[in-house]
Amino acid sequence: MILSLPFAIGPPVLLPLLAVMNLWYALPLIVSVSLVCAATRHEEFGPILQHAMRFGLWIVVFMAVVMGGLTLLGMLA
Repeated sequence: MILSLPFAIGPPVLLPLLAVMNLWYALPLIVSVSLVCAATRHEEFGPILQHAMRFGLWIVVFMAVVMGGLTLLGMLA
């Protein structure tokens, strides 16, 4: 008997959990992009870290808003 992909991975209840676990791959990307962006604008280490923290927070908030919007659209569909 051939199972469909969602049931081969696990019960449908676990699928959102698997999607959240993939967000951990975004953490190193957010850190590296924030540091590189900040380092192109500042030369001293203190301002680089401050700018990187603000920019990283901006990226996280933007990703959360997009994820919330997509979740809302998924619920409406």
